Amino acid sequence: MKAGLRLMENRVDLVMVHRDADNVGSLARREEIAGALGKTAAPAWCPIIPVRMTEAWLLLDETLIRQVAGNPRGKAALGLPKLHEAEKVADPKELLRSALLAAAQSTGRRRERDGKRFNQQRRQLLERLDRHGPVSKLSSWQQLLTDVDAIAT
Repeated sequence: MKAGLRLMENRVDLVMVHRDADNVGSLARREEIAGALGKTAAPAWCPIIPVRMTEAWLLLDETLIRQVAGNPRGKAALGLPKLHEAEKVADPKELLRSALLAAAQSTGRRRERDGKRFNQQRRQLLERLDRHGPVSKLSSWQQLLTDVDAIAT
């Protein structure tokens, strides 16, 4: 954090801090972030704290997963959770990885190559996330919007 502020010559209006809640909970992560930022010159900050992992937010758009996997018309079962289950998935990152591979329906060397594209595919899913779609119904997303609104007003 300090290095980033130095790089920007302390000309920062807002710091967005991403930290997955994982197993310790949102409040503990919020306190952790506040403690770390209290030691810096950051003027305003906003936590981004998914309940488990950011990947849980990405599990909600089957159509987009199939597009990013390169097989938009595929029919393979992806094993995606329902909306009310998304933030309860034990390992959303692994489930997303499996869903992308299943959606691609590739085999052999191509499947191996597809498996190595996970970080790129995850980035594409994040960039194309529909902010007004199913993710908007998740508690962690709603909290993020509340935090952003509090800073903006």
